[in-house]
Amino acid sequence: MASSICLHGFGVPRAAKEALSSLILHHKFISSIQSNYCFTRAFASSSVSITADKELRSPDLVALEYAGLNLTDKISQELGHVRIRQHVNPLSSSFSVPAPVPDWSEVFRDPTLPLMVDIGSGSGRFLMWLAKQNPDSQNYLGLEIRAKLVKRAEFWVKELALSNIHFIFANATVSFKQLVSTYPGPLMLVSILVFIQSDVLEVAVDMRKQFDSECGALQHIDMVDPSVLCDDEGWLLNNPMGIRTEREIHAEFEGAKVYRRLYQKSIVLN
Repeated sequence: MASSICLHGFGVPRAAKEALSSLILHHKFISSIQSNYCFTRAFASSSVSITADKELRSPDLVALEYAGLNLTDKISQELGHVRIRQHVNPLSSSFSVPAPVPDWSEVFRDPTLPLMVDIGSGSGRFLMWLAKQNPDSQNYLGLEIRAKLVKRAEFWVKELALSNIHFIFANATVSFKQLVSTYPGPLMLVSILVFIQSDVLEVAVDMRKQFDSECGALQHIDMVDPSVLCDDEGWLLNNPMGIRTEREIHAEFEGAKVYRRLYQKSIVLN
């Protein structure tokens, strides 16, 4: 099996981050997306029109960023307008039940493809964009703790007729290991790729310290590829995934700095 991890550190409690870090660093089945981590973004013609006299808001920028998915009108009558809590506590007892492991052959057309896991997938647009760009080379799994977002994301996946992406309502600190360990993809090459980012400096620094301390297991990407640009403090200048997350768009619109790090390691299994 090959897989990768996206860890978005926007307001993640310390205990939850430590649990995720432990899973990511010590579970041998975790691996990465293709080594060419910089995807080429194909800008589609936008179906979103913004008139010159309209004040631009961050939701407008999100709509433009993901215009190629054409999701604007694809909301089911059952769901309607989805209003969700911005934050939930993953340590709450209400989220302590592990998510059931799906039949991978039912959720993916080809369950032997490399798997990318997005922990805290939110609305799912970010992962859907990647899935649409790589329909035959990569599978994508979104883990999200807010059930309404998962339900809407699955509706969108059906509307887009994507067969290489699936979303699960799950607390990653409880369910991540059992979900990823059952994925039936190839086990020839295991790579670890951890992408962290936050617009809260304290959160970003906390996560960075945890992963920097694993220097024997992980290297920051600029040590692997010197062409990757970082600022003087070692934060990535750009999102290497090819498209910004929704939270990232909102934060930058408000003038906030987004702090990013990308760690990588590859090992060959006998």
